Amino acid sequence: MKFPITPLLPQILEALEHNTRLVLEAPPGAGKTTQVPPALLEAPWLDGKRILLLEPRRIAARAAATFMAGQLGEAVGRRVGYAIRFESRLSAATRIEVITEGLLTRRIQDDPALEDVGAILFDEFHERHLAGDLGAALALDVQAGLRPDLRLVVMSATLDGERIAQWLDAPRISSPGRSFPVRIEHPPARAQESTEQHLARTVRQALAEIEGDVLAFLPGQREIARATRLLDEQLDADIEVLPLHGELALADQQAALAPADDARRRVILATNVAESSVTLPGIRAVVDSGLARVPQFDPNSGFTRLRTVTVARDSADQRAGRAGRVAPGVAYRLWPQSQRLDAERIAEIAQAELSGLALELAAWGHDALPWLDPPPSGALAQARDLLRRLGALDAEHRITALGRAMHALGATPRLAAAVTRANEAQHGLMADLLALLDARSPLRGEHARNDDFRQRVQALHVWRDGGASAARRFGADAGALAAIERAARGWRQRIGARAAASGTPHSHAVGDLLAHAFPDRIAMQVEGQPLRYQLSNGRGARLHEATALLGEPWLVVLDLRLESRDSLIFAAAPFDPALLQRDYGERFVTQRAVRWNADREAVEAFEERRFDALVLERRSVPVRAEDALPALLARVRERGLESLPWSDAARRLRARIQALRGWMPESGLPDVSDDTLLATLETWLGPYLDGKRKLDALSAAELSQALVALLDYGQRQQLDAQAPEALTVPSGRTHKLVYTPDAPPVLAVKLQELFGLADTPRVGGGRVPVTLHLLSPAGRPMQVTQDLAGFWERTYPEVKKELKGRYPKHPWPDDPWSATPTHRTRRHAGR
Repeated sequence: MKFPITPLLPQILEALEHNTRLVLEAPPGAGKTTQVPPALLEAPWLDGKRILLLEPRRIAARAAATFMAGQLGEAVGRRVGYAIRFESRLSAATRIEVITEGLLTRRIQDDPALEDVGAILFDEFHERHLAGDLGAALALDVQAGLRPDLRLVVMSATLDGERIAQWLDAPRISSPGRSFPVRIEHPPARAQESTEQHLARTVRQALAEIEGDVLAFLPGQREIARATRLLDEQLDADIEVLPLHGELALADQQAALAPADDARRRVILATNVAESSVTLPGIRAVVDSGLARVPQFDPNSGFTRLRTVTVARDSADQRAGRAGRVAPGVAYRLWPQSQRLDAERIAEIAQAELSGLALELAAWGHDALPWLDPPPSGALAQARDLLRRLGALDAEHRITALGRAMHALGATPRLAAAVTRANEAQHGLMADLLALLDARSPLRGEHARNDDFRQRVQALHVWRDGGASAARRFGADAGALAAIERAARGWRQRIGARAAASGTPHSHAVGDLLAHAFPDRIAMQVEGQPLRYQLSNGRGARLHEATALLGEPWLVVLDLRLESRDSLIFAAAPFDPALLQRDYGERFVTQRAVRWNADREAVEAFEERRFDALVLERRSVPVRAEDALPALLARVRERGLESLPWSDAARRLRARIQALRGWMPESGLPDVSDDTLLATLETWLGPYLDGKRKLDALSAAELSQALVALLDYGQRQQLDAQAPEALTVPSGRTHKLVYTPDAPPVLAVKLQELFGLADTPRVGGGRVPVTLHLLSPAGRPMQVTQDLAGFWERTYPEVKKELKGRYPKHPWPDDPWSATPTHRTRRHAGR
């Protein structure tokens, strides 16, 4: 069979003869996955060594190995074999080894020189899985230090080839695809129509409009199951509906990948495993929900959750391309044509929990790897902190003996920590927990809301002891349990469990094991609030109203949703708190704690016994002065400066200082703004709060004194001279100046008191004219001015004409320049 990439095989061989790295771009269907590895077998530089072909998914690894073995006329396991987690078909004769990405890391860690490997091919690299990025970085490090002859080929259907080629310093070869035109349509959703209903309706449309089979993309197993039920009800019996996802049994996966024996039309409902790598015969139409489910790590909560996201444009293009493999096809996209998609998917390294990566780097010995995108420093630091808590790293980030034992297991660091703590009798149950925590809950219907993780363990044991019918009566999905059992069987073999667990475990057996995996998620019930818990990481959490865990004083939390106050617990298990003292005694501390009592408005002190952030015991102790002062200052910062007893005089003093500081920067006056005073509370306010237990023990006089103490003698003299608190006017009376931010001070005075004053008073070294609020004899504002001379000359005659009749007893001279100033009437003035 000839593939579009076939004419390029000589060029690929030539490039690898002269270069140790290569970037190969080829669209789906070009044949890169199955044609390039066999073409390299006789290359002189390979020298009889093996070729490792990395696939991002187990389905793709099996399918690629099976296809290549068939081309050679052999069974899988001869010259072409595969290895995935808990399953391998390899032999001494194997030359092409198809493996999933995570296995490469283990291979390099075990044998850094890769002595039996001549080439590593990274297939579908555009998917940017964390394991793929790490494997590539490690392979480049090996090539640079130990194996300069090792060939590295990065292959993808959709990637930024230029960027990858620059990263690798490698030549770049592009292959044409074998595709037919694909028409894109956007059938709109109807009101109140779910994704599955929209998809089922569009599948029926596709079956009516085109010949051949239909491939439909959905984000996960739940959606596939719902769409399957809808289509089984709506389609004719001669149309076969098949699921395709990574948790299916091998026989079910092969049923979806193989052509129908009876030539019946088929509808394949797939997750993003069908985007690339696997060949699906007969597809003429694609129905794309535009959704995918990806793991995203929340550093605030410390939890990774699967989230449904909109696919990027490169994924949507790959999905659509599936419709044009054998003939012109149609891609029905279930989102508005106007909706914009991101150009490329986000690399998993940018949004994943990195404890596994951090452990691999510690085992490797350094993290100065040639990354395409380096791991985020914050997430990596958080991962290392977790590994230190688990005992896998020391304070200098070096791997410990326990860490090496955890690394050898190949489980996530959390679960590996639990395995290392388990005794031989617990290994069977531990294998079940490893499998269950790596899978979606097998409980269905109303049982799916059960938040007691022990119920999932029980479901597995009921299925194991009583079969599928017993599991269904228990409210569990027998197919999901079968997949979990396959993983549990692999874990039992890996950790050396003698037998599978069965029956009902002891009430604390599950939680006692998992507490070693999640010591940062220990939860203690809040006294008097049976649904609320405090987590050992300092956060709050709550059980839902229909919880199966009501009344449990201690829980280890396995899954929760972060919320603004108390996060909602989705899965947890009770445990015996005695194991904390037994296994984590170093994390218990007894210390003094000081806090603010908002009801008493006072500082309190306690002696507390804690496990991390959990307060186990607390007794009141006397407050020491050195305890109280920081708490009082913290309270002021929390509530702001207005919480202090400011007198009017102190407020005016602050305003004067700040005003003169702005008018005369050379004065050197201190900054008394809110921000600066709050930032320097210890310096100016601390001495006046020392020895106090309450804020209201601070008097207004003490606060004023604290403010005055910020000025030396010369500054006080300058302040009084250049920003006086009051001014004496020609009448002989003294009136206060009102200082406001970013404005000249205001002097409110009756007009008659200023007779004889020619010019506006000035402050700030003569730089700032006072704003005069000229008042009528009744004290009402008549005029606002900073130009007193202009007022006397131009405005006073009009004011006099208007007010003289209204206030006849007050003087209204024709010449205010020479008149005698007064605050009295004529009658009083004449006495």
